[in-house]
Amino acid sequence: MLKLLGALGALRKRPLEKIIGDVNGVKLERRLTAWNLILLGIGAIIGAGIFVFAGKGAASYAGPAIVISFMISGLACAFTGLCYAEFAAMIPVSGSAYTYAYATFGELIAFVIGLCLVLEFLVSSGTVAVGWSGYTVSLLKDFGIMLPDAFTHAPFTLDGSVGGIINLPAMFIVFVLTILLIIGIKASAFFNNIAVFIKISVIIFFLIITCQYLNIANWTPFIPNNTGVFGEYGYSGIFKGAAVVFFAYIGFDSVSTAAQESKNPQRDLPIGILGSLFVCTIVYILVSLVLTGVVGYQELNVPDPIAVAIDKIGPAMGWARPIIKIGAIAGLSSVILVQLLAQPRIFMTMANDGLMPVKFGKIHPKFKTPYFGSIVTGACSMLLAGLFPIGVLGEMVCLGTLLIFTIVCLGILIMRYTSPNINRPFKTPWVHVVSIGGALISFLQMLALSGTIWLVFIGWLIFGIGYYFLYARTKSKLHSC
Repeated sequence: MLKLLGALGALRKRPLEKIIGDVNGVKLERRLTAWNLILLGIGAIIGAGIFVFAGKGAASYAGPAIVISFMISGLACAFTGLCYAEFAAMIPVSGSAYTYAYATFGELIAFVIGLCLVLEFLVSSGTVAVGWSGYTVSLLKDFGIMLPDAFTHAPFTLDGSVGGIINLPAMFIVFVLTILLIIGIKASAFFNNIAVFIKISVIIFFLIITCQYLNIANWTPFIPNNTGVFGEYGYSGIFKGAAVVFFAYIGFDSVSTAAQESKNPQRDLPIGILGSLFVCTIVYILVSLVLTGVVGYQELNVPDPIAVAIDKIGPAMGWARPIIKIGAIAGLSSVILVQLLAQPRIFMTMANDGLMPVKFGKIHPKFKTPYFGSIVTGACSMLLAGLFPIGVLGEMVCLGTLLIFTIVCLGILIMRYTSPNINRPFKTPWVHVVSIGGALISFLQMLALSGTIWLVFIGWLIFGIGYYFLYARTKSKLHSC
């Protein structure tokens, strides 16, 4: 099989000096500092995880020990983040894991990673837009503005029940942010900075007003060992909870897609990746502790657990609900923005390699952004957000992302042996433990996902690999080499 793939050119690799040399031909504006990159990472990470999945993970699997679940997922992402940081400093190109795989495993694996990145960024932006719609509709209701259900719910449902016609608010936010991204990276970073400031401020506000109402009895037992209404608890529940809250960390790798818009990528990218992961893990631990301390974990299987915690304090705190929802809306907005920013830059890099149509590599002459890829990404994300509920899309995103993380972790170890002398401005510490540990944890989380999602994922890969052999393989810039 390997001989056949080699004969077809599917195992050919791009030399690192060629990858880095081609960066000079792509005229993106270098506007982003290390601080901007940290905020981009926080913008991508803190969203649905803290405003939705923390409560669901506690209620269904881990109880108060959901804080341990966050630590487990955070550890897996920290391992992967260290590997990403070395790759990003070594290969400061916008292709992220796709480019890293191209240099390490060859063209076919790189293309498969590109397919998974479509799931992570494009599908994820549509998924989070559905959550944004829910919080926005709820906030408008607080002010007496009622939107018709037919235009705030997707037509397709998980249980076969009758849905709405289309989710217009979800489509609206994707449209607005797509226009913002086309206008330019500076305007996008400014919007993201504001959104991150709002959501971090609201989270701090939540912690301050609720910590004085902690009921220590809600943390007893800290690790429930009974079978509850929503799921099985105990130590196995902690690990199941870790798989659930993994979605909360998706997005930190999007920092690496801004490599060609960073002022000093070799220094700033590792800072952006690891800094944002550290901040978000601390936030997740604090919020999950306070959340389960104010509200019994059995009551948290709701889409707005933080708002439920405010209600638990009493009617006197009802004024805080709109503030919490505004923070959620800001948080989800920044997540959508960063995902929509990342995907066109993946398309651009693949187009520059010949694996996507050349239009995806076009840069707007005035705004200096990959505008065609942004338009395609925005249009597809709008359709997903308008037509599908959040549950249909979420597991697909996780499965594709976990495969990416597994390959990145293994790739950094391979590069230590195949390219030992290349300049590494940042080196992953304890590389054998970190890379193998990150790959193993990611792979085990993949196995925990449902068989149905695996079938859909395999179908997506078969479609994509068919496209590669029928079209992309012969269009590759390495084909004539």
